[in-house]
Amino acid sequence: MPLLKAFLLVAGRGERLGSLTAATPKCLLPINGTPLLQIWLQHLEYSGIDEVLINTHWLHEQVEDFVEQWSAGHKQLKIILYHEPVLLGSAGTLLANRQWAGPEPFFIIYGDNLTRFDLQKMLAFHGRHRQPLTIRIYRGVDPKRAAIVCLDENDIVIDFEEKPEKPKSDVGAGGIYIADGGIFDYYPKLRENRRSGALDLSHHVLPRMIGKMKAYDSGEFSMDIGTPESLAEARRKWLEVMHGDTCFKL
Repeated sequence: MPLLKAFLLVAGRGERLGSLTAATPKCLLPINGTPLLQIWLQHLEYSGIDEVLINTHWLHEQVEDFVEQWSAGHKQLKIILYHEPVLLGSAGTLLANRQWAGPEPFFIIYGDNLTRFDLQKMLAFHGRHRQPLTIRIYRGVDPKRAAIVCLDENDIVIDFEEKPEKPKSDVGAGGIYIADGGIFDYYPKLRENRRSGALDLSHHVLPRMIGKMKAYDSGEFSMDIGTPESLAEARRKWLEVMHGDTCFKL
């Protein structure tokens, strides 16, 4: 059986969080005492992920030290750290590690999400359709904080736009994807006019995959923690979520 792999993207500075990330990487901000990265690592381990690649950049030494300490007591999940002296962008990180990802389905996870998402159910859903990418969606989204998608009657994505001024729907991309090696067929061949040479999934790849992405909506709890307000709200709601979670405790 092929190894089940995941990209956990946590390299960004988290500028929307202001002073909160001046001395602490966003992925190490605590959620009621537990670093967000620890929540993700435990969830990946619990979900049967074999290997996770974590990209690092901002205050990377802190992330590396944390992973080293956590890994000492958790051998089931293999962690690969990929340092980016210059940020490559979400799609750039995937491209740089294309050989590691391989041809089989793998997760792409934005690490600034707080969730109790069932990854195995999403993987099973991905296996039932023939599209190269499954995109997790949620409804009632604030268009200033997420990419907006439009769907056809079969839940195929027919429009994708990052933080549009005039959103065409209230359906947002939820920061969790499953792709296989076919995603690289949709990468642009030219790289001019890109800030710092970075390749971004939402800007440079996913809009080229219109008609090739299947939407998945499970209704499970998930929140972006990209602003001080959303971080505070996530901390409040997380207490409720964990109180009702009887099958898995952090």
